[in-house]
Amino acid sequence: MKSLEELYNRALELKNKGMSDKEISTELHLSVNTVTWLLSKDLKENKIQDVKIGWRSIGVYGNRIEKIAEIMADIISEELNIDDLTSVLGVSINGIPFATMISDILDKEMMVYRPHPSGKEGLFSSNFSGVKNKNIVVIDDVMSTGETMKRTISDLRNQGGNVLLCIVIVSKLNVDEINGVKVRSLIRTTLVG
Repeated sequence: MKSLEELYNRALELKNKGMSDKEISTELHLSVNTVTWLLSKDLKENKIQDVKIGWRSIGVYGNRIEKIAEIMADIISEELNIDDLTSVLGVSINGIPFATMISDILDKEMMVYRPHPSGKEGLFSSNFSGVKNKNIVVIDDVMSTGETMKRTISDLRNQGGNVLLCIVIVSKLNVDEINGVKVRSLIRTTLVG
């Protein structure tokens, strides 16, 4: 999106389709606070500092997703003893294609997690591997506030899973761990000035 006005119009369009602020924030790669601010149409007052992350150039072709997944798999191999890893979890929706490719590259089980938009316990898809007694790497696209990652780790632990590592394409946070789990990102954004 080229302008703040276009971003506002897209957020409003998604809101009118019934999406929550959290779902819109996931779709637009913005924090929930930024989406709430955008939808209040208070574009001149109380500016919120945020960075919009768009990776559509990667997402339009499976081979591009695979290349990024190969980098993520390489980082996993750098961080962990692969023999200790049992499963790769994709956080819905944008973490799923990367996790799928990584599970194939590393020959590990696949898991899918859908966070609840209101912060309640999320859901693990029963179409994929179960969580209990598994050693898991969590994959997502963008980490904005860290809340989704915190909930994912918490829900995995509540279901008997052991989270070894979290990997995202882009982190907007200047952190190396969340809930005691190491976080690696391909790109880390930092506001300066």
